[in-house]
Amino acid sequence: MRAYPGQCAIMLVAMLLAGLMEGISLSAFLPLLDIAISGEAGPRSEVSRRVAEVLGELGLSPTVGVLLLIMLCGALLKNLLGLLARKKVGYTVAQVTTDLRLRLLRALLNTRWQYFLDQRIGGLANAMSSETVRASDAYVSGTMMLTLVIQTGVYLSFAVIVSWRATLACLAIGVLVLTVSHGLVVMARNAGKYQTRLMKSLLARLADTLQSVKPLKAMARESLADRVLQAETGELNRALQRQVFSAEVLQATQEVMVTSVIILGVYVALVHLAIPLAEVIMLAVVLGRVLSYLGKVQRQYQKVTTKESAYWSLEETIRRAEAVAEHPGGGVAPTLDAEIRLERVSFAYHDQPVLRELSLTLPAGSFTTLVGPSGVGKTTVVDLVIGLLQPTAGRVLVDEVPLPELDQRRWRELIGYVPQENLLLHDTLLANVTLGDTRFSETDVEEALRAAGAWDFVADLSEGMHTLVGERGVRFSGGQRQRIMIARALVHRPRLLVLDEATSALDPDSEAAICATLKALGGRITVLAISHQSALVEAADRIYRLRDGTAVLERGQASTGEALEPVS
Repeated sequence: MRAYPGQCAIMLVAMLLAGLMEGISLSAFLPLLDIAISGEAGPRSEVSRRVAEVLGELGLSPTVGVLLLIMLCGALLKNLLGLLARKKVGYTVAQVTTDLRLRLLRALLNTRWQYFLDQRIGGLANAMSSETVRASDAYVSGTMMLTLVIQTGVYLSFAVIVSWRATLACLAIGVLVLTVSHGLVVMARNAGKYQTRLMKSLLARLADTLQSVKPLKAMARESLADRVLQAETGELNRALQRQVFSAEVLQATQEVMVTSVIILGVYVALVHLAIPLAEVIMLAVVLGRVLSYLGKVQRQYQKVTTKESAYWSLEETIRRAEAVAEHPGGGVAPTLDAEIRLERVSFAYHDQPVLRELSLTLPAGSFTTLVGPSGVGKTTVVDLVIGLLQPTAGRVLVDEVPLPELDQRRWRELIGYVPQENLLLHDTLLANVTLGDTRFSETDVEEALRAAGAWDFVADLSEGMHTLVGERGVRFSGGQRQRIMIARALVHRPRLLVLDEATSALDPDSEAAICATLKALGGRITVLAISHQSALVEAADRIYRLRDGTAVLERGQASTGEALEPVS
């Protein structure tokens, strides 16, 4: 309600007015019963006389037709106002779900890169899908609970007018029923919390399994994953069973207790208290609805407690991500006219040293390749240059400006990045190059495709750049897919092009063709590549070999503090 005050205010006013209309309908019910039972038009009970007086002031007589018309109009207005309230609830629920997802997405996109290295993608996907939906369901249940509280208040008000003693007795019994049933609410809450934990674990494990399903099937070991997933799914099923059991038992026991109380109350009122039949019927209807609504309030509360754990889990994920938000950097506008220099840089992952006082220089317009065995820190160097990681010691400078002093977003806008993984979308070739950015025209895309050496095969396609690439780009060869991704990295005319093992999965001919393309870009943009392949090594005009956390220049002109060794 704090987040959506306007919508909730309209919803509450509509609910209150709907309750008022229901009260007006109820006010006509008792006089109608008097007439039906006694056969006389005159009111017999105190409430009936008050209603007749109000109608008289309005110039109306308490006849059957008038009373039925009042009940009809009250019911009609109640339902119209209820429709308005429910519509607002529906719209707000959709907004709740959307806003929760956007809050999570923005928190994740703004967090530091190291945060992602410790996350399971399946867990984040669960937060984005399952937890947001369950959180919005909890909002619906909370809103329904509020509606029922208002309706209960309307019936209680009318019941007090008819008989305040009976109303107090009814409330005492209602509180007793809710107290006896509270254990089932606690059971549902615990089942909901357990379900939230299991859903997070299960979907994270499922995502991991699906990503590695090919090697599992190739080694006939998919049964191992099946056993683990089956065990967690079984636990989740048992949690859901406890949730369903507590909900159904709560409803069944409440209905039995409410029915028993109403029957007992009618017996006492008619036999021992000699209350007029019309008032007994009225009290039975009104107080029966009060007890029924109290039970429904508790059942909606039970639903809230079942699903609220998903909301708190989602909030905790957002809070953790926001706590490690990436620093936007300084306000210096970046350039890349001279060089990028890493000056005695050290870095460690979780206290595990990776780089030790490493120094290297990337002159503007050069083509530099980093080589060395896996795990030596080549990707770490790239991430430090991009600004995804911050060194634990030393400095990264761009045109002699320390990287933290640069506007980080504007610096990365000068970078084109081509990863090792195939990250093509199941969309058109145009959409894969622009990623939906409307700033780029088809002319821009064609220029990028030409620069990436991809225009020849794209131009031969019947639909050109509007051709669908298929799931992960299956319509194209590995070399063609890599060229499309290079075009994506070039379309915004970067000053620095980074390739992280981008040719490792290509055949020699495809790799040689892409290396020739990159060589042709030399002088216009700065190229930084990571590779184990000989073709990228031969194409580069500068080569650094990383070993033991340091970098040794094997080709190119040495800068201050750099050692130069012959190419191995």
